[in-house]
Amino acid sequence: MGSASSAYRVIYLDVDGRIQKVVFSRFCSPCDIKELLCTALGVPRNTSLSLLDSSGAIVSIDPTMPHNTERSPYRVVPMTSGQLADKEELFQNVLTQVAEQFSRAFKINELKTEVTNRLAMLEKRVELEGMKVVEIEKCRNDIKKLREEMASRNNSNFLEDNKKLTPRRDVPSYPKMLSCLEHMYHDLGLVKDFNINPITLKRWLLCIHDNYKNNPFHNFRHCFCVTQMMYSMICICNLQEKFTQVDILILMTAAVCHDLDHPGFNNTYQINARTELAVRYNDISPLENHHCAVAFQIFSQPDCNIFSNFDPEAFKQIRQGTITLILATDMARHGEILDSFKQKVDNFDYADEEHVTCLKMVLIKCCDISNEVRPMEVAEPWVDCLLEEYFMQSDREKAEGLPVAPFMDREKVTKPTAQIGFIKFVLIPMFETVMKLFPQIEEAMVQPLRESRDRYEELKQIDDAMNEVQKKKSENLTMGGKKK
Repeated sequence: MGSASSAYRVIYLDVDGRIQKVVFSRFCSPCDIKELLCTALGVPRNTSLSLLDSSGAIVSIDPTMPHNTERSPYRVVPMTSGQLADKEELFQNVLTQVAEQFSRAFKINELKTEVTNRLAMLEKRVELEGMKVVEIEKCRNDIKKLREEMASRNNSNFLEDNKKLTPRRDVPSYPKMLSCLEHMYHDLGLVKDFNINPITLKRWLLCIHDNYKNNPFHNFRHCFCVTQMMYSMICICNLQEKFTQVDILILMTAAVCHDLDHPGFNNTYQINARTELAVRYNDISPLENHHCAVAFQIFSQPDCNIFSNFDPEAFKQIRQGTITLILATDMARHGEILDSFKQKVDNFDYADEEHVTCLKMVLIKCCDISNEVRPMEVAEPWVDCLLEEYFMQSDREKAEGLPVAPFMDREKVTKPTAQIGFIKFVLIPMFETVMKLFPQIEEAMVQPLRESRDRYEELKQIDDAMNEVQKKKSENLTMGGKKK
């Protein structure tokens, strides 16, 4: 053990020519030692001091200061207010310079701006999410009332066993769309089974909404309709009994993301106009590749990554499955995908991964172009929206000297002619093929398509008759003019 004297330090001071011995504990604080030096010097305790050694160097006032002797005493110099002001000014100048350099090196101003903008965005989201709490409760009440009303009418569009949402629904308002999408993920057990953070799910859906453009057709409402139809397919076809939950998660997520950041002009325009997207993806499904890229840019944000609890291998499976389905929505691949499914459907094997993948591709294709499955009062406005987007594209193609597709030319196309061919040769064959595997969709989905086809054929007959009458009138006027 050390002696008691080792707990103390001794230094010597030169106070006006006389040597002053100062003893203090090595456990003293610098402030205690400073007050002791002020006492030895005979100045007020709050006086600022400088401690100098025999060479004039400044010594730090603390318990670890170097030991000295009577022959080499320290000199204590009280600092005047002027000196203090100069030092303070020097210190402030140095501090200002350091702050400026630090700010430039670490881009502090840019970070402040980013943080401010981020806070504003979060405040907006908090406000929206607060509104959604009210909206989701109202949405649930509306669904409950609707179910009760439909049940009283014995309407077969609602499944009696678990009362799922059906495809025959109008499009709700924006807050309700978010709430309904959120409800679907919860209702299918995806949030619970994959430990998805409910707040992250909300933020992801808000970010998805923000990344759909305000096009006439390819907008967030279309995203909602496709996802709601996928949810209905899952429920009506009892897909959760045949697919894994990972497959269900892929189907729903691909539906949500399938048209992200759609510019309102299709792949044909992108390729003919040699746009940045067409160049980037070598004319191979440029839009669908872009939708995938935007989707996974969103997932790369930690606060929007609903897959954060997946291990790398599981995430790889989710990513590949989602990309495969989104790329399948390119209508240029329609014949290839449907033909492949037709070859498998008669001997379909749920244990065969290739069979299951092909079915998932067909399912998302069905949902993507399923508006005519819905009631006429819901479906017809969507035709108007699609034609408006087509006409915007054809107008631009004419202005830029690019080829124009006849079904997009406002001078050639009519609503009946646009719909009849599409329903007869695209929609009905695809849904009827799926019906071989799931007969239960005939009443809910295939029959409405047949009724829609018949209605548009009747409209075309009326249009043709009116055009014939108009033509005869014009001919009669022409003949009458010649006789005169």
